[in-house]
Amino acid sequence: MSMKCEEAGSYNVAGSFAKSFGYGGEEADMEESSCPEEKPRILLMGLRRSGKSSIQKIWDFPGQVDFFDPTFDSEMIFKGTGALIFVIDAQDDYVEALGRLHLTVSRAYKVNPDINFEVFIHKVDGLSDDHKIETQRDVHQRANDDLADASLEKLHLSFYLTSIYDHSIFEAFSKVVQKLIPQLPTLENLLNIFISHSGIEKAFLFDVVSKIYIATDSSPVDMQSYEICCDMIDVVIDISCIYGLMEDSTGCAYDKESLAIIKLNNTTVLYLKEVTKFLALVCILREESFERKGLIEYNFHCFRKAIHEVFEIGASSQAAVWRPTSSSSNNLSGLKYAALNGNAV
Repeated sequence: MSMKCEEAGSYNVAGSFAKSFGYGGEEADMEESSCPEEKPRILLMGLRRSGKSSIQKIWDFPGQVDFFDPTFDSEMIFKGTGALIFVIDAQDDYVEALGRLHLTVSRAYKVNPDINFEVFIHKVDGLSDDHKIETQRDVHQRANDDLADASLEKLHLSFYLTSIYDHSIFEAFSKVVQKLIPQLPTLENLLNIFISHSGIEKAFLFDVVSKIYIATDSSPVDMQSYEICCDMIDVVIDISCIYGLMEDSTGCAYDKESLAIIKLNNTTVLYLKEVTKFLALVCILREESFERKGLIEYNFHCFRKAIHEVFEIGASSQAAVWRPTSSSSNNLSGLKYAALNGNAV
C-alpha cells in the first residue's frame, strides 16, 4: 500500500490489502477490485503532527476530522473497516489526542462494533525506558477511564509503543494485521509443525514488501530475532536488485527462485525462501541443524504446498476458518522429523 495524505477537513478511506490478502495464488491481482467489502481495511488516524505521515506503506486518514460535519459519512468510513489505528505523539501533550481518540472510537464502535481498535503511542525513540512505560500506563489508564465513563467497557483498545527509527512500527503493524487474517491459527500450526520437524528455532512468514510478518510459530517473539529477519529481507532484495535483474533492468527482485542463506559468526544460520509472490519464510536455526539441509528443503516443499492450499481454499470459499482437505493432510503428513541429534525418522 502507498501513503496518501489529505488536507484538513477532508478524508479518504485507507488502502486495502489484496483480496483475501492475495497470498495464495501466483497470479493474484494487487489492484483494487470491485468488491472492497471482501478485503480487510485499516484506517490510520490521529492529530496533525502526531507522526502519521512518517509511518510508511499505509494510507493516512487526516487527524482534524469534524465528526459533526454533515459531510462526514461515518457509515461509509467505518462500516467496512477491519482495524482503526489511532496515533498519539508520546513527546507532546496528549490530552487533546485522548479526547479525539475517545470521540473517534465511540463513533466507529456505534457503526461497526467488530473493528479492532489499536493505539500507537508514537515517537517513543526520544523517551527513556522508564518514561516509555509510564507514558503507556498513563495513556492506557486515561483512555479506558474515558470509555468506562461513557459505559463503553466492551470496547477494547490495544496499545503499542512505536517509532520509525527501529522495527517497533513493523512489529506493531504485524500484530494489527494478524488479527485480520482468518487463517492465522492454521498458519501458526503449520509453522509449528514445520520447525519441530526441521530442527529450526524460529520461523516467520513475512509479507516481503511491508516486512510485516503475518504469522510466526508459537514460541515468543524477541525484537532482536525479528529485526535480524527484517534486515535479511532488505539484504536479499537489495542484492537481487543489483545482480538479479536482466541487463535492461527487467525482471523481478523477488520471485519463485528467491533463496538466501546467511551464516553468522555466532553459529546461527538465517534461511529465507519464497513461499508465494508476496510471502517469504524466514527462519533462524543453528549451524548443526542446517547440516540436514536436504530434510529442511523437503519439509519446506510440503509446507509451501500447504500454505498455497490454505489461501486458495480461503479465497474460493471465503470461509472464516480453513479446514484441511485430504490433499492438504497428505502435504503435512509428508513432513519428516529430525531430532536434535541428527537422526531422521
